[in-house]
Amino acid sequence: MTETAVKKERVGNATFHDNKGDLFASYDVNDFEAPQGRDEVWRFVSLRRLRGLHNGKFAEQTEAKIDVKAPSEVTVEEVSRDDERLKAVTAPTDRIAAQAWTSMPHATVVSIPANADLAEPVVITTTGAGLDNTTFAGVHVEAGESARATVIVQYEGSGTHADNVNFVIGDNAHVNVIVDEEWENDAVHVGAQSIVVGRDAVLRHTVATFGGEVVRNTPRVKYAGSGGDVELTGVYYADDGQYIENRLLVDHNHPYCRSNVLYKGALQGDKDSKLPDARTCWVGDVLIRSNASGTETYEANRNIVLTDGARADAIPNLEIETGDIPGAGHAATVGRFDEEQLFYLKSRGIPDGEARRLIVRGFFNEVLNRIPVESVRDELINRVSGELEQVDL
Repeated sequence: MTETAVKKERVGNATFHDNKGDLFASYDVNDFEAPQGRDEVWRFVSLRRLRGLHNGKFAEQTEAKIDVKAPSEVTVEEVSRDDERLKAVTAPTDRIAAQAWTSMPHATVVSIPANADLAEPVVITTTGAGLDNTTFAGVHVEAGESARATVIVQYEGSGTHADNVNFVIGDNAHVNVIVDEEWENDAVHVGAQSIVVGRDAVLRHTVATFGGEVVRNTPRVKYAGSGGDVELTGVYYADDGQYIENRLLVDHNHPYCRSNVLYKGALQGDKDSKLPDARTCWVGDVLIRSNASGTETYEANRNIVLTDGARADAIPNLEIETGDIPGAGHAATVGRFDEEQLFYLKSRGIPDGEARRLIVRGFFNEVLNRIPVESVRDELINRVSGELEQVDL
């Protein structure tokens, strides 16, 4: 059997080593077969809505516009795919991520020096090239040992876009990452993130998705040493015509590391709309390997369905290969309003519709209040309020 045939057989079998941390990975799009609707990792999204990103039949390709604003201590470079720094993380594990790698004209490397304490955030903005254009990109962020920084990755405009955005967090570093998906409503974005967290490093990672027609994010976290502390949070709000998917993995491959995952979403539909129903999907995978003693982890996904004609799927998964851990758990809910909270507010004279809006705002604020950048936090809180004004609760 040829090497390529072996690779394809591995992909067809989904996992070569029977866990989700050891998926087949390659930088070559030709090593992956085009996904089908019954494939486990693609079964929730409508492939025809991906505009050919999954099978190579995408519209005319142009170059993505990426703008980086950073403090003077930070170095920003455009590099070729041959730059070894880009391979400090896992290679793409699906065809679209490999397509983005194969097709990107260059990659952007953002380097935060060791011991830096950035007073201002690094802001990386990707702007779509327009509805009839397809763009591919790669962004690689390195934070040196003991660095402290906030990185904002934001998306805007329209178009069809796929990218790999990777982070290498050095030993003892403390990094906040905020991913803000503020696309126009006709945009399609499939984003892969590979994250490596160093010894005793801290990562606080938040994804906010309000825009876009189809948005699919797949963060994958692994550790480079013991003592790493990772918190992954997210908020999303889907209207008619929107599909939002968050599919993440935390790979506990070193001892005495911690992870906490909390994503919250809301959906609303309109029975008179001709658009597809609002739909979201959250898949949270946590793997605790046999050598990862002392791991502490918990993941949760909460969803509120505000109206009829909307659907949320929530799938938490734990793979545990050692029992020598203080704790591991998961939870997921999909439902309507908390009737006790609603009764409490109405009993104090708050009208029904306003009471419902207050509950949704409080629901999201548990995540949003953790965002360290006040301007971003306030903007997202206002965005939730704007969404709520458009629905009759």
